[in-house]
Amino acid sequence: MKTDGTTAAAPSGAMGHRQVLESLSGLLLALLVAMISSTVVSTALPLIIGSLNGSQTQYTWVVTATLLAATATTPIWGKLADLFNKKTLVQIAIVIFVVGSMISGFSQNTGQLIAARAFQGIGVGGLQALVQVVIAAIIPPRERGRYNGYLGAVMAVATVGGPLLGGLIVDVPWLGWRWCFFVGVPIAVAAFIVLQRTLKLETVRRENVQVDYLGAGLIAAGVSVLLIWVSFVGNTFDWLSWQTAVMVAGGVVLLALALTVERKVREPVVPLHIITQRTPALAIVASLAVGMAMFGGAVFLGQYFQVGRGYSPTEAGLLTIPLMAGVLVSSTVSGRLISRTGRIKPYIVAGTITLVIGFLGLGTVDHASPLWLVGIAMAVVGIGVGMTMQNLVLAVQNTVPLRDLGAASASVTFFRSLGGTIGVSVLGAVLANRVTADLSTALHVPAGQASTGSVSALNLKALPPEVQTIVHTVYGDATAHIFLISAAVGVVGVIAALLLKPLTLRTTLDVETKTETPASDPVAG
Repeated sequence: MKTDGTTAAAPSGAMGHRQVLESLSGLLLALLVAMISSTVVSTALPLIIGSLNGSQTQYTWVVTATLLAATATTPIWGKLADLFNKKTLVQIAIVIFVVGSMISGFSQNTGQLIAARAFQGIGVGGLQALVQVVIAAIIPPRERGRYNGYLGAVMAVATVGGPLLGGLIVDVPWLGWRWCFFVGVPIAVAAFIVLQRTLKLETVRRENVQVDYLGAGLIAAGVSVLLIWVSFVGNTFDWLSWQTAVMVAGGVVLLALALTVERKVREPVVPLHIITQRTPALAIVASLAVGMAMFGGAVFLGQYFQVGRGYSPTEAGLLTIPLMAGVLVSSTVSGRLISRTGRIKPYIVAGTITLVIGFLGLGTVDHASPLWLVGIAMAVVGIGVGMTMQNLVLAVQNTVPLRDLGAASASVTFFRSLGGTIGVSVLGAVLANRVTADLSTALHVPAGQASTGSVSALNLKALPPEVQTIVHTVYGDATAHIFLISAAVGVVGVIAALLLKPLTLRTTLDVETKTETPASDPVAG
């Protein structure tokens, strides 16, 4: 089937601004569901892991499991979007998310919770990829900038309202932490119904599309092995050990096999002919770096405020508002400016630089830092996130024809999620090792044998007051190191953004004959 833009443009031509907003409302609800699944848990996670008597490594894997599952399935969802009806796929992803949420809420230990969160991540991966694909299928790139403001608003509501909601849930005795997972179910059901009633989208599909399950499986397996190694090395076993040799070699071999498969299959899960082009390649590198820095650093802010500073979950949610306010303001303003000018590179470059500056600021905090200083640094990070995350996806979507939209969008989302997964896992491992060493010193026990008895160090209420003080100090001081690492990783994103070609967003849904004309525009920006 030849896709020349005519077929795809028809729905857009029949949809006015009001119709687009009605359809967009269902998509944004679905995106809200995906985002709130992490943010509603962020401030409650210290209490959840503490009540289940889990460890710092398990704390990290409750987050990593969702990100890893989302990362591994995102390219598959993107390929399916090129084959089947996108609306149906979004609804299937919602159903998977709801089932995962219910199982998470009924978990009885950290092992069950991690497994349930992994299943939930399959739905999250679908929602993250497919919402972007559907929006791109009904709104041209040039017009999409102004709608990014709505995406920014959803991000802000999820990231501000999520932690607040999670904090309130765990602070209300008659609710309890399990409702952090149940609360997303009615939102998901509402999204399903709204999409069923408002979204009218014809199926634009390529003939003979095949899903590369082998490649996706090899990528997921390779990344998983390496992340598991990162989580346990230096703690359970040494850096120079047979376990390290087996896991690193196994992960590298699996990824090498994945690359071989991707080169040979007709429909690779990560399309090399797309991601090797200059604009998509650099946008992917920037997304990988930004994902590592943003997810890896921000996920531990709730823990910093609660475990490092001693605030309640609700207070921790309120204290993260500057971060989310920065995301809302910058995504809205930059989105409208991009729609007005059609130029996107200046905002991506400014956003990556701002992100690094913000993390450098957070890298100076400790357990006694003034809250106004922490708030300013968080706001700067939020501004950087708002100017980069959606715009990097938009830059890639602008360079590919409509027939490859699903695979291209999923690819950049895949690498961003991969960066987030690696960031959370690596930074979590760094934090766990640092905390273990510092607690050993503070409690005057041999290195690697820090213990608070049979009680988890994250279960502060069950610890003696003097031990609580030590835990506050250790966690508050150790967190700054992972923010500094995030800043260093963010520099890679700055370099990639600077190397992007100046491009002008097209005003049509599909590319015209000369697809490289915008990219060769001599005008900076």
